[in-house]
Amino acid sequence: MAREGKVSLKSSDDELFDVTEAVAFESGTIKNIVEDIGTASAIPLPNVSSKILSKVIEYCEYHVESQKPEDEIKAWDQEFVKVDQATLFDLILAANYLHNKNLLYLTCQTLAGMIKGKNPEEIRKTFNIKNDFTPEEEEEARRENQWAFE
Repeated sequence: MAREGKVSLKSSDDELFDVTEAVAFESGTIKNIVEDIGTASAIPLPNVSSKILSKVIEYCEYHVESQKPEDEIKAWDQEFVKVDQATLFDLILAANYLHNKNLLYLTCQTLAGMIKGKNPEEIRKTFNIKNDFTPEEEEEARRENQWAFE
């Protein structure tokens, strides 16, 4: 149970996190749940593991409590998203599930940066994606979407 002004969050692996309402309300999902049922019991977050929830909380706490200039916050954000691909993908999923627009934008922007300027083969290699096109299908896709390869 959370104390006054605190919200208790329960990860998918049953770990509890107590955070301030300001931090919790960075998430539209959590804010709606609190407004509907209050904070008497822990809010279950079945789609977010404790590892990822702790990263989300770290991000939210920094942004709620930070009194730093915008350029320092942006620098901190860039360091925050220097994580392995699996963690980045999990952060994107968590930010989307929790309706945290700023974190979702940051993580998606990071992912887009990993793709920008790469050809399909480089993207497949970066994300370990198997090419399941036959040579004929690939040639047809290139012809139909020539603009994308210019």
